[in-house]
Amino acid sequence: MLHLSNLVGPAGGRKNRKRVGRGIGSGTGKTSGKGQKGQKCRSGGSPHPWFEGGQMPLQRRLPKRGFTNIFKKHFEIVNVSDLARCAGADPVTPEVMKEKGLIKKTGAVKVLGCGELKESLNVHAHKFSGSAQAKIEKSGGKAVNL
Repeated sequence: MLHLSNLVGPAGGRKNRKRVGRGIGSGTGKTSGKGQKGQKCRSGGSPHPWFEGGQMPLQRRLPKRGFTNIFKKHFEIVNVSDLARCAGADPVTPEVMKEKGLIKKTGAVKVLGCGELKESLNVHAHKFSGSAQAKIEKSGGKAVNL
């Protein structure tokens, strides 16, 4: 019968930890298997993993490229097919889109023309792609720039 009291693990499944610094007879005494002197025998004596032995580090060897435009305007993207979720709301503003979970924050919104639109909606956004504007107006709605 199998009980917790007589469970036995597989042979060789558990290894005892290496006890270092316990006398010269143990094989890992005195210097604890770390050799004589040098950086790696000291406590905390190992350089960071990306250290290249004093060679010029990779992130300093590679040339710098490009720049970050701090004035770039970031738009949240909404597709025409997603606007179907806002049916019944008139007009469809960024606040309504946020309520319906189409965007995360009510900043600048751009509507793209992926998908189809069945209902006529008055959509208020900061930018529209050409195809999105055409699809909204084709369904009988209006695309209004904020």
